[in-house]
Amino acid sequence: MPSPALDNEPQHTAHPPAHPTPGPSKTALGAWIALLVLLGAELMDMLDQSVVLTALPAIQESTGAGPAAVQWLTTGYSLPVAVGLVTGGRLGDLYGRRRILLVDTIVFTAASLLCGLATGPGVLVGARMLQGVAVALMIPQVLATLHVTFEGQNRSKAFGLYGAVLSLANVLGPVMGGLLTEADLFGLSWRPIFLVNVPVGLAVLLLGRRFIPESTVKKADRPDLTGMLLSALAIVLIVFPLSEGHLHHWPLWCFALLATGLLALGVFLRHQQRKQNNAPLVPLSLFRGRQFSGGTAAQLMHGLLCGLFFMTWTLYLQRGLGMSPFHAALAFVLLSLGELAGATLAAKSGGRFARRLPQAGALIAAASMAAYGLQAAEGQADLTLLAMTAPVVLIGFGLGMVSGPLADLSLARVPHENAGAASGLFNTAIHLGIALGTALTALVFFATTGSSPDAGLNRDAFITVLWWVGSLLTLMWALMFFLPRHTKNQAG
Repeated sequence: MPSPALDNEPQHTAHPPAHPTPGPSKTALGAWIALLVLLGAELMDMLDQSVVLTALPAIQESTGAGPAAVQWLTTGYSLPVAVGLVTGGRLGDLYGRRRILLVDTIVFTAASLLCGLATGPGVLVGARMLQGVAVALMIPQVLATLHVTFEGQNRSKAFGLYGAVLSLANVLGPVMGGLLTEADLFGLSWRPIFLVNVPVGLAVLLLGRRFIPESTVKKADRPDLTGMLLSALAIVLIVFPLSEGHLHHWPLWCFALLATGLLALGVFLRHQQRKQNNAPLVPLSLFRGRQFSGGTAAQLMHGLLCGLFFMTWTLYLQRGLGMSPFHAALAFVLLSLGELAGATLAAKSGGRFARRLPQAGALIAAASMAAYGLQAAEGQADLTLLAMTAPVVLIGFGLGMVSGPLADLSLARVPHENAGAASGLFNTAIHLGIALGTALTALVFFATTGSSPDAGLNRDAFITVLWWVGSLLTLMWALMFFLPRHTKNQAG
């Protein structure tokens, strides 16, 4: 089946399609609507990763949440996502990507409603974890459906818009969190940041059923239940002690869990190796291509720096510089403007610059992080929103040049029958990175500040974080040398 035409460009098919179901999305209008619905679902999922950031002080005050609960409001979302993405991708391959997407949209919407009604930190963290489980099954379907539905230049356009949505979500979440919390709609304080998902989720459900084409692999095998269990166990045993260790002063059980997690990871890989000819959860052949393996490693670094930077930045702005949630949200607006500009440039490039574009973005972001660190160290408490505009916008511009091209180039040569598994792995990398980055805040930020509102402590800790983030950007730039330098047609 040819790609739905977004314009009149010729289409090229490098792999047989993965059984898309005929429907309205075969038309140009239907294709655009399907793309917008898919990107809307992705935006909703990614927004909830960061929407709590600028609302954390208000949530902490109204629910009595301690430092551990505050950290688990983000980790409790990102950890289930990291655990379930590979499984979610494979389930979409086997049972239908649209079906899995729509079912879990219902779960996510219900969990969002529960978050908005929560009265204590326990219920709120539990509802956040349920959101994460739903997102783990939803997100791979978006990337996999884009991969099997669009071809040629249309594919580059679709992935460019996908990158723009990721860039927008990274910063729109904190902006929305700050604005909605400050507005205190109907006296609900922070609760509308979750309740807004209810109408959006219903729209995705109704439009998705009508316009998103269904797709599966040609021959559906039974899912690898043992592989699912082993992969989930390995990720939990690795991320959980990293998240909790600092709260307990790194007892022996933390290191025991880490060691057990690495052992479980080895057992999982051995199990997958034995099942390569019998419907494995992870087709290890994907990693033989340096394009996919290098791109996935770069995506892991991307998630790690995002998890480390965004949480500590909002605390720095509010605790270190004394900004209100509204003014902190304005800082994120500056970043978002830069990200949208970078993502727009990437989308318009149509894949012409291959790896050079995301590599340039990583270097711009790294240099801007260094400039911001020097400015923060020199300005200390006197640093204003206007003064930080240039480095913040440039940080966003660099990051915006990365997401779309990195996803496009990493997945370009993946066979359609493995689209879900590859999308799950690629998305796992960024979400696992976010979970690890959030856990890393315990070592490089909270270890210094604790829950102290002391402005000087928060400023000093954040300056240290910036050097860590700059180093991660440099490493991400180096890993992108595995991506192709020149491309003619990245379809399939």
